[in-house]
Amino acid sequence: MSDSSRTPADFWFDPLCPWAWMTSRWMLEVEKVRPVEVRWHVMSLAVLNEDRLDELPEEYRRAMEGAWGPVRVVIAAQQKYGDEVVGPLYTALGTRIHNEGRGITPEVILEALDAVGLPAALADYADSDTYDAELRASHGEGIAKVGQDVGTPVIAVPGADGGQIAFFGPVVTPAPKGEDAARLWDGTLMVASIPGFYEIKRTRTKGPDFS
Repeated sequence: MSDSSRTPADFWFDPLCPWAWMTSRWMLEVEKVRPVEVRWHVMSLAVLNEDRLDELPEEYRRAMEGAWGPVRVVIAAQQKYGDEVVGPLYTALGTRIHNEGRGITPEVILEALDAVGLPAALADYADSDTYDAELRASHGEGIAKVGQDVGTPVIAVPGADGGQIAFFGPVVTPAPKGEDAARLWDGTLMVASIPGFYEIKRTRTKGPDFS
């Protein structure tokens, strides 16, 4: 099936977020069972929270300090090698950060770059603001579609009139597979088709399940 016949789904992620990782694995499953093309974009929890760090718990503030590196590396890779490297690099990073439980380290970034055939020199951008303007622009594009009071992931899908409707989420664990993935996608399109629909939510009672 050609890309032009597939439904586009724009997905904004920060590699740090385990819930975005869950949702992204669901979207890869959706591509197998529905005519969907996922287009990957970077957003940044560090950017999202930079003006309210004083309000955050100490542990989360420390996490935000380390959050700059991976998104800077991904955006540098995108700028130098094109949009097509974003999804594979995210998968390589997320597998190591989340599934392997290794967190964000220089070694993880280097291994992820190597796994997708990108040069190790890109790791130097973890501590560089060279592409911060592009990072902020990518982040801002996603937030502009969904609003300020959300985090990651952000997903934008076609609404009833063909224009995009964006949501935070869906937040789900473990990532649905097969027909379950398809039904969740169908439901996402359904609620996006209802004018004025904003939110369904319940308290999370389980953490991310990376199995």
